[in-house]
Amino acid sequence: MQRKTIAVSARTSLHFLIRKYIRHPILLLSIGLVALVTHGVRAQSLPMLHADGPAIVDAKNQPVVLRGLNVGGWLLQESYILKTDSLNCQWRIKQGLLRSMPDAAMEEFYQQYRAGFVTKEDIDFIANQGFNCVRLPFHYDLFLTREQRQARTKALTSGNTDAYVAALSKWYDANQLFVQPDKLDGVKLIDDVLKWCAANKLYVILDLHAAPGGQGTDRNINDNFKSLDLWKRTDAKGRHLYQDMTVRLWQQLAARYKNDPRVAMYDLINEPHNVNAANGLSTDNAELNALYSRLIDAVRSQNDQHLILLEGNGYGNEYTNLTPDRLKSKSTRNLVYNAHRYWCTNDPQASDPNPNQINLIHNLVAFRDQHKVPVWVGETGENSNDWFATAVQELNNQNIGWCHWTLKRVEGATSLLSVKEYGSILTPEGRAALLRNSRFRECSQNKDVVAALLQPGSKSLAFKKITLPGTIQAVDYDLGRNGVAYSDTYAGRVDFTKHTPWNEGGGYRNDGVDIQKVTDTGSNSYAVGHTEAGEWLHYTVSISKPGAYKVQVRVANATAAPAKLLLKLNQQVVGTLVVAPTGAATWQTLPMTTAALPAGTHTLQLYIEQPGALISWLKFGEPK
Repeated sequence: MQRKTIAVSARTSLHFLIRKYIRHPILLLSIGLVALVTHGVRAQSLPMLHADGPAIVDAKNQPVVLRGLNVGGWLLQESYILKTDSLNCQWRIKQGLLRSMPDAAMEEFYQQYRAGFVTKEDIDFIANQGFNCVRLPFHYDLFLTREQRQARTKALTSGNTDAYVAALSKWYDANQLFVQPDKLDGVKLIDDVLKWCAANKLYVILDLHAAPGGQGTDRNINDNFKSLDLWKRTDAKGRHLYQDMTVRLWQQLAARYKNDPRVAMYDLINEPHNVNAANGLSTDNAELNALYSRLIDAVRSQNDQHLILLEGNGYGNEYTNLTPDRLKSKSTRNLVYNAHRYWCTNDPQASDPNPNQINLIHNLVAFRDQHKVPVWVGETGENSNDWFATAVQELNNQNIGWCHWTLKRVEGATSLLSVKEYGSILTPEGRAALLRNSRFRECSQNKDVVAALLQPGSKSLAFKKITLPGTIQAVDYDLGRNGVAYSDTYAGRVDFTKHTPWNEGGGYRNDGVDIQKVTDTGSNSYAVGHTEAGEWLHYTVSISKPGAYKVQVRVANATAAPAKLLLKLNQQVVGTLVVAPTGAATWQTLPMTTAALPAGTHTLQLYIEQPGALISWLKFGEPK
């Protein structure tokens, strides 16, 4: 998954599912589980999926829409997920660790990390939210033996990548790569995930996230020593060894899982990018065509008919010369075309002039219809809740599935789970805290993200139960869309070149509302600020006693002009408060008396008539 500052011609964003595109009711996987013996282990069986024109269908030709979660940062560490950005990628994290520990101790840390970062509890949680699949991103080095991984470790400490390539070449010729699967960490981890997911009726997408040599220039996702070595590097015999290794890896995986219906798709290579003339390669994706065709044929040579997910150039989105009619593979049956949608518009009418650039919804649908192939959004996320919900609804309308990035991250607002800050991964204390904090039971759940993904409608829901008399924390406004639960002038990022945060304070919730940390007495450590005239917040409240309320409002105003707040019920103003400037962010408690409020459940609106106030809480006393 590509993040942060990479410039691509049209990166993107998407979401959700369900309606009618193919005149069948959508099967949302209320499928009975059947016992199946796979690799000698009793497993729960889901129907094998295949392509029927532009649809993904089950064994009874009923459409199946896959919507789920990526479990990123687990089998390949990405620096921004762990907040080790200065280290940039997994091999640099390892390089830093090796300055203070031997290789065996580092290997032990990674064994512990992989044993705890995602467990059955995490998978159970995903299923309990209502998702039906998991995309499993992994590093190719997990399919090396531990002794073979040591050769890679020597390369990252010495910088001598030639010796590593020579060793790989020797093992390749001796047929010692990716064999004895029962002894490989990667296979054991896949088998665990398949078992956990099948118990929850979840499909699994196998995703080669870091391919041998690296599929692009962004080492955060490739974990490559040198850019584009997958496409450029040759061994002493002149072979593109990393490509040959990729083919052999997928041959071995196909041989093992060819009859396993728990696997929905094989995602052959994650986010190829910058495979272009500027980097000494072709202008028309010729390298991708050649390797994808080899990989497809390698999988099919094992009599494996699983769905195969292709990812275009430009981080998974550009398919010039990669359409089914242009591929050189012997068979183009059961192919699915992928889009990764980040930081782009969800307007279904917006289009890219290149019909093979499919991150925009219009192009995605047109590509599906023209080539009669299923399309799927393998990654989307890293945006606001309003952006998520909008994307979900638009994908619903087109019956296109998606997979949210990602399940968990350190101090994550856009993930489903947030891991508490742990210090530095380079210290023993930091590593111990990371191992502890990343376990499911230690994570906090971002229920606003879950609601945006799975309840993206036009109604708001109470974020917390609020009863009056009582206190309303300003940041506990309702769950819901911009314009429904709240109104903010900037509520999501739709241009990948612009990095303005949708939440200026960056705290507490993932909406356009600007929330910042505060130390005010009586607050929950957060307050609403950076307001603009005309913005508002909705609160679902249960008024137990009718009458006029005396309200204490905790506010500050560091601007030079008075701020003015209105309290509304059914669009009628029931209270007014002027907040005079204090010349600094000095907290004050100001009185406000409301008009008579009726008993029952109602929606109160806090309306910004004049901006400038930092709002902590509103305390409603006994009514008169």
